[in-house]
Amino acid sequence: MNSGLDDVVAAETTLSDIDASGGALIIRGRSLDELAGIASYEETLALLWSGFFDETLDAAGLRRALGRARAEIFPQLANRRALAARLPIVDAARALIAELADGDDFHTALRLVAAPAVFTPAIVRIKRGQEPIRPDPSRGHAADALRMLRPDASAEEGAALDTYLVTVSDHGLNASTFAARIVASTRAGLTSSALAGLSALKGPLHGGAPGPVLDMLDAIGRPEAAEAWLEAALDSGERLMGFGHRVYRARDPRADALKGAARRLARAGSDRDGRLALAEAVEAAALRILARRKPNRSLKTNVEFYTALLLEALGFPRDAFTAIFAMGRIGGWIAHAREQAQSGRLIRPQSRYVGPRPERAA
Repeated sequence: MNSGLDDVVAAETTLSDIDASGGALIIRGRSLDELAGIASYEETLALLWSGFFDETLDAAGLRRALGRARAEIFPQLANRRALAARLPIVDAARALIAELADGDDFHTALRLVAAPAVFTPAIVRIKRGQEPIRPDPSRGHAADALRMLRPDASAEEGAALDTYLVTVSDHGLNASTFAARIVASTRAGLTSSALAGLSALKGPLHGGAPGPVLDMLDAIGRPEAAEAWLEAALDSGERLMGFGHRVYRARDPRADALKGAARRLARAGSDRDGRLALAEAVEAAALRILARRKPNRSLKTNVEFYTALLLEALGFPRDAFTAIFAMGRIGGWIAHAREQAQSGRLIRPQSRYVGPRPERAA
């Protein structure tokens, strides 16, 4: 028995494939290296959803349809200000998504993708004592989500968030996607499947992990302090946040994509405090130290490292990072839920009982 299900094949999928040894991610036949920074989230969504709904929309059609869906769900916030102010961001977003009707149709799917893009910036603003900003249906999905947080966001910043959403849109049978597929196999509906995915995503071993990367950068403070701080952290038994991955044995291609987006932002003038320079110094020092101290383990930069840097640069608070992750991954959850539902098989693995047995009468 393998308690973590490593190497257990639980589904056949046409959606994404991870090349663990080669450090590659394939999404419906296209590499992430090709998609990131070139394809929009709407293009990626059209790729992921192809064949799973009666409607066949291209990227332009999805952009219009998502714009309408964002505008449609925005009024739901009117009577939920107290909830948004009281709950942690990801919990408030989950509670609002739970109010959406369950179903398997295209309209339900659009509303689910629209939900975290509308609710997350609104919740952040409510917690800051600011008014939520109404969606602009004419804008692209990523650009509008960022505008609803910061009306002064630049086109370059909107493009960086778009790259992020593409990068995290799907990633094999990870914990949240598996949770979504299990629920979909019961025919519970897309909203239920997405909520299962979000509930799994909030765990610190999955989508709740990027924030501590920034805590590490804050503690190091200066590029020249990186090596000594990292050595001391390892000496005390700490794990270096943003390095190593459960699956990849080589590079994490998502980290490379987000590093490229962070560099483009810096060139556009969004790194005035030198945060990127600090992060790159920490990354270089960490990779040297880990290669020397743990030569038998592949501990490369993972997606968390540059996720934290990029989302911070875009103005999202650390406690919103998991909800922003869901903003990208929800499109993948929906695709997997539809694929699972089409297979018609209830997911029902076996367990091995290791508890006590009843005593037999003599």
